[in-house]
This record gives sequence, structure tokens and C-alpha cells, in this order.
Amino acid sequence: MKKYLLIFATLIVAVLVSAPASFAQGVSRNDPSVVPDAELEKDSLHNLTVARHYFKLKKAYVAALKRCEEIDSANPNFTKMDEVLYIAGMSSLRLADSKGKQKSAKSADELRLDARVYLSRLVRGYANSSFAKDAEVELKALGGPIEPDSGRQ
Repeated sequence: MKKYLLIFATLIVAVLVSAPASFAQGVSRNDPSVVPDAELEKDSLHNLTVARHYFKLKKAYVAALKRCEEIDSANPNFTKMDEVLYIAGMSSLRLADSKGKQKSAKSADELRLDARVYLSRLVRGYANSSFAKDAEVELKALGGPIEPDSGRQ
């Protein structure tokens, strides 16, 4: 009996020692069971609110684009990423057409390519979004969506 108890205790210790290594593997970014970080969501929502204001009311497309890029890099699992991608894509497109109160350091061709990348991500990743139809219309005018393996993702 002592032999079985010793084997059982050894197995328990082995499982406890290896458990942290398995948790270090993490969870997939697109896993729906992942609970978003409340502070990061709050910060991203604030940046989205400011980006909306810049985009819709101020016509400050460079500022809106910068806020969206900040959200995209800091919180890729943001619950409203479809709107972030839409604002980023449309801001890039309007800057390419020399609209708005600000000027971008990028060329019109670079801005159009950026717009295609953002809008393609929106259409591909959020097909049921309320922004997807507008994005598809703009993408057709830009030459269609960009595939993820085209080197710009």
C-alpha cells in the first residue's frame, strides 16, 4: 500500500510542477472564452470615442487614424475592432483624397494601400458588422480586398 501511495504522490508532484509550463502557452487570440482585460477595454473604448469625434466632427483624419492604430496595436481583441478598422480605413482613404483639415506624411498611394488593408481586415474578419457593406463598396473602388498573405498584414 505504501508503494502505491508513493507512486501517487510522485505523480501529483509531477503534475503540479509541469502545470505552470502548460499555462504559459496561453490562449488563442480569437478564442471566444478569453475574457477581455477591463482596463484595456476601457482605454480602447475611450480612444475609439475620441477617434469617432475626430473622424465625424473635426474631419481630423490623421488624429483619428493614430487613435485607431493605437487601439489596433495595444488591444487586437477589442470588442469594437470592426469600427476601429472602418474608421482607420476611411480616414486613410480620405487622406489619400486630400480631404480633411490635416495632411499626412504618407503619399496618396501609401494611404490607399493602408485603406485597402484596414478595410480588407474588416470584411474578412467581421463579415456581419454593420460597417462591412460600406467597406466592401470602398474596396471595390480600390481594386478589391487584399489577401492576408500579400505581405501587408
